[in-house]
Amino acid sequence: MRFSARSRRALLAAAAGTTLVLSGCAENDDTGTAGASSGAVTIGFVNGADTAFHACLQKAVEQTAKSEGAKVYTANSHQNAGTELSNIEDMISRKVSALIVQTVNVDSLDGDIAKAKAAGVPIYLTSVASDNANDILGATVVDLQKVGSLDADWVARDAGNKNVKVGVVAGAPGAASDLLVGGFTNELPDTAKVVANQPGMFNPVKAQEVAENMIQAHPDLDYAFVANEEMGFAVRKAFDAAGAKDVRIVTVNGTDEGLAAVKDGRFSATVANSAMVIGRTAVKNTISLLGTEKVDKIANIPLLLVTEDNLAKAPQYCPTS
Repeated sequence: MRFSARSRRALLAAAAGTTLVLSGCAENDDTGTAGASSGAVTIGFVNGADTAFHACLQKAVEQTAKSEGAKVYTANSHQNAGTELSNIEDMISRKVSALIVQTVNVDSLDGDIAKAKAAGVPIYLTSVASDNANDILGATVVDLQKVGSLDADWVARDAGNKNVKVGVVAGAPGAASDLLVGGFTNELPDTAKVVANQPGMFNPVKAQEVAENMIQAHPDLDYAFVANEEMGFAVRKAFDAAGAKDVRIVTVNGTDEGLAAVKDGRFSATVANSAMVIGRTAVKNTISLLGTEKVDKIANIPLLLVTEDNLAKAPQYCPTS
């Protein structure tokens, strides 16, 4: 099974789903395990990385599992495809009822799904929906190419008919970053020239280094697209230190810190995609699809381009304690 361009466009999403309430309670331990009474649904959540998005996503998964009376085991693949497969194998050995996977790389999913399918463990995705829906239990998705295109549309409107120079600070190659960047660059008008495109690896330290080199090579840069807000803050710091305070940054997430940066002008725009909604929907729909409740197999969430004009409309990003 391969993932087409259309399926790669469906990334990171959620929508409210019908729940199947089970008995039991949940609590965390050092292994990332939440416990429930014997016989409850057990979910293995394999997270992909260590960004704020991934932390909020896991928090939402754990909290929702607890409220639904399910048991959840968690593991983190730290952006390593080999570790992801090992984590999935470990979850299978625990005899989980289903797997929820936030993948590190779209190309990794062929082996992941095949492994789970061979073991008879349904897999629910929070990154991509496969071409063959019969291979998965379901997915919580959003079009990340659309996320990138929303930021590009803002740049186009802001620049008007002027010729402008644009820099891109991508994430880690593969999966989310490629979709985000592709959506952004493909939607830019002909008057906007991408003069630099380098990966920040979803790491603020690396992103700051990339931004320092970028602004040194292109001191007349007008705009920068950054693949998440954590890196965006580091990029802003680098630009400001270089005297390039006028470079407008557009980015992705919609965290509280990101919205504050839009309000005070450090960011010009961000696209909100709530990690809280994604995690909640993934757990609720997994439980429902394992049972008899009727929910959409592929769940989608709306996207919102957030600027200083509509800050109040941004959805909550991360669960509270």
